[in-house]
Amino acid sequence: MITLKDALKLPKEEIKNLRDELRKKIDENKALGAYVEQLTGEAINEYGDGVPLLIKDNIQVKGWSVTSASKILQGYVAPYNATVIDNLLKVGLSPFGRANMDEFAMGSSTETSFYGRTRNPRNPSCVPGGSSGGSAAAVAGGFAIAALGSDTGGSIRQPAAFCGCVGLKPTYGRVSRYGLASYSSSLDQIGPITQNVEDCAILFDAIAGFDPKDSTSFEREYQKSAPKLDANRKFKIAVIENYIDQTNPDVAKALWESVKTLEKEGHTIVRKMMGDCAHHVATYYVLATAEASANYSRYDGIRYGFRGEGKDLKEIYSSTRSQGFGDEVKRRLLLGAFVLSSGYYEAYYRKAQKTRKLISDEFATIHKECDIIFAPVSPTVAFEFDSGKTPLEMYLSDIFTISVNLAGLPAISLPIGFGAGGLPVGAQLIAKPFDEQAIFDAALNLEKALK
Repeated sequence: MITLKDALKLPKEEIKNLRDELRKKIDENKALGAYVEQLTGEAINEYGDGVPLLIKDNIQVKGWSVTSASKILQGYVAPYNATVIDNLLKVGLSPFGRANMDEFAMGSSTETSFYGRTRNPRNPSCVPGGSSGGSAAAVAGGFAIAALGSDTGGSIRQPAAFCGCVGLKPTYGRVSRYGLASYSSSLDQIGPITQNVEDCAILFDAIAGFDPKDSTSFEREYQKSAPKLDANRKFKIAVIENYIDQTNPDVAKALWESVKTLEKEGHTIVRKMMGDCAHHVATYYVLATAEASANYSRYDGIRYGFRGEGKDLKEIYSSTRSQGFGDEVKRRLLLGAFVLSSGYYEAYYRKAQKTRKLISDEFATIHKECDIIFAPVSPTVAFEFDSGKTPLEMYLSDIFTISVNLAGLPAISLPIGFGAGGLPVGAQLIAKPFDEQAIFDAALNLEKALK
């Protein structure tokens, strides 16, 4: 598949040929379930002749069905563009299709989708990760040039690692959330999934910047990263030793080999320890589900989407939500309602907020000494479908990624080798707030050194 960098150089007549080629590849790979919908006809023409990108099904594109892969939003058509879509159109990029995802971005395997599971192009018997599994699978499989995903607790980085592509979770506030279907408003960020680090910087440059429509957007002039990419910069890198030690042996081997590569490239390596990430998991699931419980009250069968039957308003609400939400969404909404309820707010929600501050402070302490933090993305490579994992075991697949969202930091996942079954292993590089340039430069250096 042509890279995003090269696609942007194509004349308009060749972009049409590229679209036709892409349609063929999408049809050839339908069994992987990465696309919810491939846009054709007027839906394509509306967005001109831009370079085609895959868009996660929770990002508003005017005139498209946007459903967050849920039954409860069937029939909803977006009346406006998300800010990131308007930004793409300004630089010659355009939405081309909707990517499958875990329902309302709640999941780590893209199995909870109303449309059915997405399969990993590296091994179709394995999950692609989640919740942006459709985006990552299509890019890694060569039937999307690049894609947008969203990351609430690792939902860009983990599928990128499982599928063997590059994914960026930007600093909170760096990319507008206007037009993103909220899961957890204080954690969600839209970000790119691409074939390589340079494409990731290019796509990030296209979507980043202040947006007055988003109250959480950071009002600061954005300096583009791609033109300043420098693979020769040297950094002081903190390697989180106790996290690597918690990964499977094949993953740990690839991670330590990458650390050696970084050292050979002239970076200063410092071994560090961080607190028990079990606390991160508990903090994340209290806060994320609490925010989701509040956000999802809007899905009531009255305003939009699917409507259940009932003789009065209460019955309509109940039947709509009972039939419209999948099991995982119901599980998290119930947990969120519980931690916000009278008598439990102080015991759970308030403590989680305090722990979130401690996690942010721990990152800040390491970043005072080091430029970048090197850590695993997942304890394992992609696991097989129907592996018998409990919901708690599924939650633990994000154990190394969720703290980055809690602290609002930028982090990039890139492939560094292969583990069990020849499946990709990813590592993440974590920078200080708004220092995406540092992780792009370090990731580009590592990507080139590993080729």
